[in-house]
Amino acid sequence: MNYWILYWVVIAVMVVGVIGTVVPLLPGTSLILGAILVWGIATQFTGIVWPMVAIFVILILSTIIEYLATYWGVQQSGASKWAQFGAIIGLVLGVLGLLPALPVGGPILGLLLGPILGAFIGEFLYQRDLKFSERIKPSFKASIGVFIGSILGNVIELVLSIIAVIIFVVTTWPLVSTLQP
Repeated sequence: MNYWILYWVVIAVMVVGVIGTVVPLLPGTSLILGAILVWGIATQFTGIVWPMVAIFVILILSTIIEYLATYWGVQQSGASKWAQFGAIIGLVLGVLGLLPALPVGGPILGLLLGPILGAFIGEFLYQRDLKFSERIKPSFKASIGVFIGSILGNVIELVLSIIAVIIFVVTTWPLVSTLQP
């Protein structure tokens, strides 16, 4: 087996994974984890067991942190449970493409807009005791909370994914550099 070619394919997949942490509908951490697993199996985890465990933990934490950051954003905006459920429903509907058909973007825009619109609608319905004009402000605030939390979560996930790739390269390069191209 030519480990040199495999190594660069694994690195390329990991770079796509890093990009996928911020681009909707492109797998992110799962690509990085899969690439690491392929390399580990191919090399029988020679000399990289503990760094690989650290990378797996970092990437799993990054996924959890992304969801927690969105939840934190909703909480900081003072949104109700209705806004939180609306954001989840909006996410699902947006991903499935059930938002109004758009000429460009479709599910990608749905993934971005779904939670924001869902939080707005959920909070708007929760505030039904207020006048129409008074319901807009808390609903908008809930939407902003979802947006800020999502951005924060994506940035954290991006940074942790880059750290994981750096750890991989630093720990595997000594082995690969000794191989002939």
